[in-house]
Amino acid sequence: MFGTISEEIEVHVPANEAWKIYGTIQLAHIVVKELPNIVHKVDILEGDGGVDSVLRVTFPPGTPLLTSHKEKFVVIDDDKRVKIAQVVEGGLLDVGFTLYKVKFEVVEKGKETCITKSTIEYEVKEEAIANASFVSIQPFVAIMIMVAKYLTQGKDGQAST
Repeated sequence: MFGTISEEIEVHVPANEAWKIYGTIQLAHIVVKELPNIVHKVDILEGDGGVDSVLRVTFPPGTPLLTSHKEKFVVIDDDKRVKIAQVVEGGLLDVGFTLYKVKFEVVEKGKETCITKSTIEYEVKEEAIANASFVSIQPFVAIMIMVAKYLTQGKDGQAST
C-alpha cells in the first residue's frame, strides 16, 4: 500500500529566509533543541548536511515503534526550495515499510510571505498494513509551526518587525 499525506502553513517571512532553515542541517539542530518530545538527538554519520548526508535520528523514549532510524538527504534543491529525506535503515523499515520519505518545500507566496509544506510518502507491505496507522503528519506540522515562530520572533521572544 502506498500513501501520501501533507500539510502546509503560511509563514510571514520571505521564502529565502525560511529556506535558510529548511535547506540546511540547522533544521535538525533547532528541532532537537526546541522539540525534544519529537526528536531526542541527531548525529551526522556521513557528509556535511548536504545531499547524500546520512543522519541517525534518535526519538524520545516511549515513541511508538521507533527508537531511531538512519535517513539520507536525497534532494536539496536550493532553486526550487525542496528538501527530501528518506529513511534508509531502521525505524519504520523494521516494521514492514518499504519506503518512508519526508519532503519539505518552501513556496514563495509574496515578497514577505511564504508557504511551508511537509509531505510524507510511504509504502508498506500488505502484511504490515496495520502499521500504516503510525504514519502521522502531526510531528511535521509541529516542526513547521515551531520554525515559523523561530523565524518571526526575536531572540527576546517578541515579534520581529
